[in-house]
Amino acid sequence: MSPRGVGPRVFTPADQARDDAFLLEPFEEFLCFERNLSDRTVSAYLHDCRGLADFALRCGSDGPGAVDYALLQDWMSELASLGLTASSAARGRSALRTYFGFLVQEGHIAQDPTERLEAPRRGQPLPSVLNVEQIACILRRAEARARYLETLPDCSERKKAAAWRDVTMLEVLYGSGLRISELTGLRVPDLHLEDGLAMVQGKREKARIVPVGGGATRMLHRYLGDWRPRLERPRVSKGVVFLNQRGGQMSRTGAWNVVKAAVQIALPKAGKLGIPILTETTPHTFRHSFATHLLKGGADLVAVQEMLGHADIGTTQIYTHVDRTYLQEEHRRYHPRA
Repeated sequence: MSPRGVGPRVFTPADQARDDAFLLEPFEEFLCFERNLSDRTVSAYLHDCRGLADFALRCGSDGPGAVDYALLQDWMSELASLGLTASSAARGRSALRTYFGFLVQEGHIAQDPTERLEAPRRGQPLPSVLNVEQIACILRRAEARARYLETLPDCSERKKAAAWRDVTMLEVLYGSGLRISELTGLRVPDLHLEDGLAMVQGKREKARIVPVGGGATRMLHRYLGDWRPRLERPRVSKGVVFLNQRGGQMSRTGAWNVVKAAVQIALPKAGKLGIPILTETTPHTFRHSFATHLLKGGADLVAVQEMLGHADIGTTQIYTHVDRTYLQEEHRRYHPRA
């Protein structure tokens, strides 16, 4: 029984071995009897420390003395990538600082590795991203829907054209990393498809040139030649690239609905493939995925900053933290002593 009835401490022999290796039982007693913390706080601190211990063991560290600053950073990044809120991450940091402070005080380790560990910035959670397979699944299902509608004799030409418009919008979102307002504001003269580029009006009317991507360029060629003319109404369309079925400019809400519908269509197939997609996927998720996949592929951070239209490179750097989980996975998969 845990001190003061906090609850069962371990569940398996492996859990007991972990707690012994990381001195979690004496730490629990310290929290209860010397710090006199509440049962809830003790339970939360132990949960956080056990999580770190499990992570450290997976990384090859057999006790707290083998945990260094880099491993702590990786652990905090993994928590963030799993969707932990900033307040919960801050509590985790507090638990680790208390834990390692206790170990130093008791002479179990010589140096506290949490001294340089920064608190997570509140109000700026790491963005959710889709992996390449999930993106591909959404695009394939959207295209399959458009092809299916083409076979229906009772389906109107405008509805068929709108389905292909949706496919094109998804390709451009992922291929260029545009914000939703930038996507809906694109005009035909802004496109330079022979060069695979587009001129975009970003925040505060700041213009920038962005690559569009091969898949998006091919779809735009087909959309502008075959499908947009079916939606266009000369007095209404005014050169806008993406049109609604009334011939006017797609609204932000309309574009959000395109993404929402595409995700819903892709969910069953993604589940069967073992790549489940979050139902909360939004147009901005495509932008986050665009940036993360570029950096994962080795793109220069400054180049990605320019493509995204970020005034501050610090905003772009958040995607390097998103990608850290991938680096950990690759290390564990291929390093002989991972």
